[in-house]
Amino acid sequence: MKNYAHPEVLVETSWLAEHLNDPTIRIIESNEDPLLYDTGHIPNAVNIDWRADLNDPLIRDYISTEKFAKLCSQKGISPETTCIFYGDKSNWWACYSLWVFRLFGHSAVKILNGGRDKWIKEGRPITKEKVIFPETSYPVPTTRHDHEIRAFYDEVLQFCKEKRGPLIDVRSPGEYTGELIHMPEYPQEGALRGGHIPGAKSVPWKMAVKDDGTFKSAEELSKIYEEGCGVSDDKQTIVYCRIGERSSHTWFVLTYLLGHKNVKNYDGSWTEWGNKVGAPIER
Repeated sequence: MKNYAHPEVLVETSWLAEHLNDPTIRIIESNEDPLLYDTGHIPNAVNIDWRADLNDPLIRDYISTEKFAKLCSQKGISPETTCIFYGDKSNWWACYSLWVFRLFGHSAVKILNGGRDKWIKEGRPITKEKVIFPETSYPVPTTRHDHEIRAFYDEVLQFCKEKRGPLIDVRSPGEYTGELIHMPEYPQEGALRGGHIPGAKSVPWKMAVKDDGTFKSAEELSKIYEEGCGVSDDKQTIVYCRIGERSSHTWFVLTYLLGHKNVKNYDGSWTEWGNKVGAPIER
């Protein structure tokens, strides 16, 4: 039987319930709706807003290394702290925040399997109390790791022209075909055109999870991505969605659960590609 390549990156709700006061970890909630944290969260969890905390307000990019160090310091995170991310939507945004932390070189990261919904459905405690941890002195990262785990437009264009490896579109089938330009239940805006990047294969992100939001077995994931898409260690894989959050979920699956080291997330995704003058698309 195939096992997860890095089972240590997942923690179960039962484990976390016994480690709520563990000083070596920081529990981090990241949701699509940043106000959800205020309605109740896991005790001792801090909130990280994917937009306000991690994205630069003026440049389409992430915050500076200085601001990342300040954010971590304010949340009581040191370079040795193990950050356990969880959130709504089966951990879309938790995986996105984890991926951004990896961009800045923080490698001690884990995901709560099943996320916020599973914790609440199991009747585990939630609180509205916002805990403030003593500030740390997180050093300013000397570099970002974009070249390792992030893809940009020009790179993706060459990648698909030269057919270098699997290009996986993790959006809904309707977005992939061009019938929709956003998820079905969302306002249809954000891109001028619908469709997908030439050569991309449609594998919606939710194929990686069970009904309760926990990840499928390694064997099931292998059939979907390795047998179904040709993901392997001898070639690069690029994943994308609309703005990079759903594809962060798939990036996490391929990188940590299946153990592939050459996987990049194109966070410009369809919002950039679908609006880019001259960018080729398929329907």
